[in-house]
Amino acid sequence: MSAKGGKKIQNARSSFDKNIAYDLAEAVEIVKRTSYAKFDASVDLVFKLNLDVRKADQQLRGSVLLPNGTGKSISVLVVTNNVEKQKLATAAGADQVVDGQTLEQKIKEDIFDFDVMVADPAMMPLLGKYGKKLGPKGLMPNPKTGTVTPTPEKAVEELKKGKANYRTDKAGVVHTLVGKVSMDTEKLVENIKTVISLIKRLKPSAVKGTYIQNIVLSATMGPGVKVKIEK
Repeated sequence: MSAKGGKKIQNARSSFDKNIAYDLAEAVEIVKRTSYAKFDASVDLVFKLNLDVRKADQQLRGSVLLPNGTGKSISVLVVTNNVEKQKLATAAGADQVVDGQTLEQKIKEDIFDFDVMVADPAMMPLLGKYGKKLGPKGLMPNPKTGTVTPTPEKAVEELKKGKANYRTDKAGVVHTLVGKVSMDTEKLVENIKTVISLIKRLKPSAVKGTYIQNIVLSATMGPGVKVKIEK
């Protein structure tokens, strides 16, 4: 990292108290102010949860429709052999609509010119053959995120409106996108509240003690800001 880049980080970190948990709106303002990227950075929300992720019922994974969108334009590919579903997906705004044979050819040629794949359930036996290629790229459709569905057009509509995925990692940490630095503070706050409410509702019944241990908000290039946990 250049000396100039290091100084930007140092200045950003010294502009607020990293040991304090801030009210949500103030935390958002700090994140917006301390982002030192030259592009419109993403804003990420991170939860440290008291989960035993070795147990299946304590692994959180899914998607959440953000009321003000993610601020990010995504390319959606739909795969289905059903002609009627192909028409509906196209009308819903899918960037690409392909059949199984076409998709298989794209995968074999390593053409992954899309951000999200939505699949008709009938396509899953085919996609299962390419899990080792699709999985590491985060492109394997999953029922929990709504990307394996008999109504792909609805999934396309939600993704285009601003749907964000979340999942726990091995340490019980959940990461999710909540918007862009350029978005109004009020809109980011509303998005974040939506995610926090969802995470609270998803608390596994077996969890004892403090469920949400820590919440941190940050920009792609910026320091993490602790968020006050409201009971």
